[in-house]
Amino acid sequence: MSDLAAALEVVGARWALLIVERLLDGPQRYGDLQRDLGMGTNMLAIRLRELEAAGVLYRLPLRHNTRAYALTDRGFALRASITELGRWGAEHS
Repeated sequence: MSDLAAALEVVGARWALLIVERLLDGPQRYGDLQRDLGMGTNMLAIRLRELEAAGVLYRLPLRHNTRAYALTDRGFALRASITELGRWGAEHS
């Protein structure tokens, strides 16, 4: 498997990089992610579980049975790639 294929196994699923991009600014509550991204709750839950299992983010327990999500060092390491993809999108859209 190529290095690119290995990376896409972790963050190549639809919505994954958009979730990571949101978390680059700091921890976010589940409801805020869902509202800001405009994605379905089932898909968000699936992507969050996948990214957590891959060590890209982790859960922060909050009061009243709510939770927030924050990036690990592995997740923050995606910052440069996300910035470059955004730049590419701006230039080629």
